[in-house]
Amino acid sequence: MSMNGTPQNAAAWFEIAVKDLDKGAEFYGAVLGAPLKRETMGPTAVAVFPYEGGMSGNLYEAKEVGSANPVVHLNAPRPLEETLSRVKKSGGKVASEIYAIPAGRFAYCTDPDGTRFGLFTEK
Repeated sequence: MSMNGTPQNAAAWFEIAVKDLDKGAEFYGAVLGAPLKRETMGPTAVAVFPYEGGMSGNLYEAKEVGSANPVVHLNAPRPLEETLSRVKKSGGKVASEIYAIPAGRFAYCTDPDGTRFGLFTEK
């Protein structure tokens, strides 16, 4: 965190849509030479890319892929509720409730163009 409470690193997490989570995890695991770990984050079953500290991401199942861009989760200043309020005031939309996961809390949003992104705060 910087002195004003804003995280030093903008990116927190990424997500990639796949049609079949098992097949997607097998593909990316083979490509990277390391298995993806199956977890449930918020309401969603995911396959997490391997990492040791730092940033990582996960696969999730979606009906539409290809046109579904990866979702970037940005580190947000605390409290998350105030950051979500600024999303609305700035012309974006909060697209989900706040979800708690072991590492912290996050919510999905869309920018004024409709691009989906997440905002995350660590525990």
